[in-house]
Amino acid sequence: MHRPALAAGRMSPIDSHTLLQTGLVTQSARARAAIRSCLCRVMSGDRAVDEVPLGARPITVGAARECDLVLADPQVSRRHAELQLCPDGIRVRDLGSTNGTFWQGTRLTEAVVPLGAAVKVGGTALRFVAADVPSIAPSERRRFGAMVGQSTSMRELFAVLELAAPSEATVLIEGESGSGKELAARALHDHSPRARVPLVIVDCSAVSENLIDSHLFGHVRGAFTGAQGDRKGAFVEASGGTVFLDEIGELSLPAQAKLLRVLEASTVQPVGSDRPVKVDTRVVAATHRDLPRMVEEKQFRFDLFYRLAVVHVAIPPLRDRLEDLPELVRHFYEGRGVDPGPVAGENLTRLERYAWPGNVRELRNVLERAWTMAGPGGAGFAGLKLWLDPAGMAAARPTAEAGAAPAGGGDGLLAIDTGQPFKEAKEKWLEVFERHYLEGVFASAGRNISRASVHAGINRRHFRNLLRKHGIIDGDGE
Repeated sequence: MHRPALAAGRMSPIDSHTLLQTGLVTQSARARAAIRSCLCRVMSGDRAVDEVPLGARPITVGAARECDLVLADPQVSRRHAELQLCPDGIRVRDLGSTNGTFWQGTRLTEAVVPLGAAVKVGGTALRFVAADVPSIAPSERRRFGAMVGQSTSMRELFAVLELAAPSEATVLIEGESGSGKELAARALHDHSPRARVPLVIVDCSAVSENLIDSHLFGHVRGAFTGAQGDRKGAFVEASGGTVFLDEIGELSLPAQAKLLRVLEASTVQPVGSDRPVKVDTRVVAATHRDLPRMVEEKQFRFDLFYRLAVVHVAIPPLRDRLEDLPELVRHFYEGRGVDPGPVAGENLTRLERYAWPGNVRELRNVLERAWTMAGPGGAGFAGLKLWLDPAGMAAARPTAEAGAAPAGGGDGLLAIDTGQPFKEAKEKWLEVFERHYLEGVFASAGRNISRASVHAGINRRHFRNLLRKHGIIDGDGE
């Protein structure tokens, strides 16, 4: 069995075994990532003779060859104990061994021991020590799948995804709306041995709680009212491939528990069926939420978080990688088969001064709006008439007022008021953003509610109600 090489406490170079056992995380996600820096060392006196990293998934210790840590100790049972890293330390569980598992002289069935502790299995001492997290140099590539970027943060992301793609590791992708989480999931799938099977996407935020089990695990005919036939469910449809669970943070706690069982057992139980179905499905999950905070607040299961975040990446928002703007603009022009000409000058300066609350998706929409206004012949980048939301410009260059904290200086319209609680300050900013966005889209559509609502991706009635709310229209008029 492969073992990481001992090297003064450092991990060995990342390979598939180490990746699955230890996990991997981008620099931008480390503050929120599951702990990855622990080694279980087999001790002979004061000397370590073997070690295995502890990470997102439990490892087994025993005399059997199929164990993750095999011990040549006649007092050790075939499957002696299970070890797993958790937020408070290392969970040690005895698996019904003959000679027991001991910590501080006491035989245990299950306990959480701190980093630095030593436990005894049979006649062998195991010590848990800190270890350096593997570091990865940024990739040389500027593209991975449909993602584009030359910034250090994006090339680091590409490096991690390159390593993760051909493995079986589950992946958790963090990112704001419009940052490209689905693009990252597609790139992982397309660069994996599972690419021959279509990627199956489930938007957890768009499925009602009473139907999520059916969407994920399937159902049989008659399982509930309206179930007129059998349904495979996403995990069965994606068997042999990848299922992408978008907005995983929206799952209820009961649904989280069922998902965890699927990940651990590789079987699903269709609603209304008493027969489990074996599946071979890799999971990639994404969220815009702060899952570690949700774990602390008991809104998200810590064991599911650890199981999902074997590889944990965060896609940087566009405002933090403005050096990628020229390449992104060229990328979108390339998709139209048009030469943008020089991506520089006043238009690029305007893009660089914008806050991009909608991230790369908003940049694409800005360009598409400008292309439409340019007419059938189109225009090079320098000739585009770009419309940028005033609220986004204000967020990029807020004013300094009494009780407000400027975020960059300048002559913008909106100050961030730090004299208010976070929730109230955020709601105030969103209110201004919403009004400016509606005004801009409505004006660009010639004050036609139907066209404006289609552009915004909002139901026409809801769009009209929002216009009324902000006093942009009166009554039912267009």
